[in-house]
Amino acid sequence: MAEHPHATLVREAYAAFLRADLDALRGLMTADVTHHVPGSHALSGDFKGQDAVIGMYRRLFQETGGSFRAELRHVFVDGRGHAVALHRITAEREGRSHRADGCLVLRVVGDRITDIDECVDDVDEENRFWG
Repeated sequence: MAEHPHATLVREAYAAFLRADLDALRGLMTADVTHHVPGSHALSGDFKGQDAVIGMYRRLFQETGGSFRAELRHVFVDGRGHAVALHRITAEREGRSHRADGCLVLRVVGDRITDIDECVDDVDEENRFWG
């Protein structure tokens, strides 16, 4: 059985992110995409529009000296425009290591990602690492 197109889209997005191919990633999102990042640190908040979202991703790589990784574990879809991507994050920053499980809840319109809600397993730890 073939994979659902929304699951394929999410896998393509994670692969582009891991390659740091931000142009390819931009092509998988709508112009008005929004990424919601939980927490109370400099990289948390609502990033609206491709430029803001890509800028935040670029900053993730800069802040971690390129060590930031999101290893995709599994994708769930409902066939109605929603996908949930489970992943494992690893990063190094200012001499500290960070490893965490998390997920993205994505909305897909047509063949593009339009909204990304990020969920983490420990908001306080995220604040400490990025603060």
